[in-house]
Amino acid sequence: MDMAARLSAIDMQIADAARRAGRDAGDLTRIVVTKFHPASVVRELQSLGVRDVGENRQQEMSAKADELQDLDLRWHFIGQAQTNKAAAIRSRADAVHSVDRERLADALHRVAEDDSVLDVLVQINLTGDAGRGGVEPGAAEALAEHVLGLGSLRLRGVMAVAPLDEEPASAFARLRDVAGRVRIIAPDATWISAGMTGDFAEAIAAGATHLRIGAAITGPRPDRG
Repeated sequence: MDMAARLSAIDMQIADAARRAGRDAGDLTRIVVTKFHPASVVRELQSLGVRDVGENRQQEMSAKADELQDLDLRWHFIGQAQTNKAAAIRSRADAVHSVDRERLADALHRVAEDDSVLDVLVQINLTGDAGRGGVEPGAAEALAEHVLGLGSLRLRGVMAVAPLDEEPASAFARLRDVAGRVRIIAPDATWISAGMTGDFAEAIAAGATHLRIGAAITGPRPDRG
């Protein structure tokens, strides 16, 4: 199956899941995660109509964005971010999904140029493992409030990854609750970034607006060895 066929198949599955959930697939944003794939893959995806691309690593996002400046793409940074990479991330990303602490939000704000505004999401840790990325669900509102106080950041919503040891539907239901609490203090923060290849149907049922799908569209990741 080639890339066009894989993309079409996933989009059909997304549409089916949206129908089952009583939602309009047109309200969903499908982000294709191109981690470890060359820029040529992104160029092919763009030719197939893809506009939203996700990257986990700053260096890789920067290199691809630089090489593909001629394309109309929206770059989503979805990986764990280091504060010392804030300027590099902000210079290429259109949206950062992984703001999980005040120091990172402050760093992204501090490196703003001119009057630019960066879309950001608060990452929620659904695992109970403090070593994983994301803020604890109970601390989501406090971090959201902090972001709201930084004029160069636009709080768009929340992001999370479902734990491996829990049913996705249960995890995403908890994320939906957190998203609702955040919207009380930030009514415009309507994005819920959740759902990957194996669980996007459950994410859609729980209200996800942005899906992060990789290998099911791009094919197996290249061997970096």
